Amino acid sequence: MNDAKVRTITDRITLSDGAEVATTTLEPLPGARADNERRLGEVLICHGTPWSSRMWLPLARKLAQHHRVRLWDMPGYGDSIPEITGTPPQPIHDPLAEAAPAVDLITQRRRLAELIDYWEISKPHVIAHDIGGAVALGTHLLEGCDFASMYLLDIVTLDLWGSPFFRLVAENAEVFAALPPQLHRALVHEYIAGAGGHSLNDAQVCELSAPWITPSGQSAFYAQIAALLPEHTAPIVDRLGEVRCPVRIGWGEDDPWIPVEQSCRLARLLPEDPGLTCFPGAGHLVPIEAPDDLTTDIELWINSLLPLEGGSTRSQTVR
Repeated sequence: MNDAKVRTITDRITLSDGAEVATTTLEPLPGARADNERRLGEVLICHGTPWSSRMWLPLARKLAQHHRVRLWDMPGYGDSIPEITGTPPQPIHDPLAEAAPAVDLITQRRRLAELIDYWEISKPHVIAHDIGGAVALGTHLLEGCDFASMYLLDIVTLDLWGSPFFRLVAENAEVFAALPPQLHRALVHEYIAGAGGHSLNDAQVCELSAPWITPSGQSAFYAQIAALLPEHTAPIVDRLGEVRCPVRIGWGEDDPWIPVEQSCRLARLLPEDPGLTCFPGAGHLVPIEAPDDLTTDIELWINSLLPLEGGSTRSQTVR
């Protein structure tokens, strides 16, 4: 449901490498804020895998009452999956697969840097989940983009990451892409269901699975898994101590994909004290499993960084 006080703008942007990116911008309607305060800054949200920006829309609508919020589907995900027609890709020398956009983490971080330049954003507050954390951190540390802050939620960065399923797909991506559709649907459903805690229901799993069960989505699903390599995050880990903005970490306490212990390891590698919020009972999908708690934590975090009159900032200590 759209908030009556928020304007939503969708767009498709073609980047310099030819990849097309589906974007959504949400912002307060002119005059919607009765106090006529200035806008409180830009927020940029980076989704993870195998998700899309759609999972973040409820949070984005709430934040957009006071901020301009930008979401993007990385090429190869959500509404940025290139459409194909006809039969699913064949396992050998498939020209459609060869023509698909690159979906590795290095390419995605460069695309994010290009999008930030295209939008002419100056120091956004960045919210990043899963591999979106690696993309955001890489854009900041290796592509030179400055951020006002980062909220890192259950991110993929530290070793070990990449399940045995990831490795199996990486070695046999073309074979998986040619699975009969009904087998592919069952595999995707079970894979996504395994990400959540006890509160993730079947309807939510079906919604999260939907982009991947078309012929285009089936090919894209295995392509993005095969392209995700731990060696692409190693240079980011080496430079975590060079992060130039305030950071807060959020983590699902029962995350079955990336154990909560990684949140403490990550905190020790970042400058100063980034602060950590754990979400009890939540798995890897906190935006769905604990949406109200996450929204409260993010709003408190961003508000703690806003300048007060005279140039000082509010306390950065949040729960």
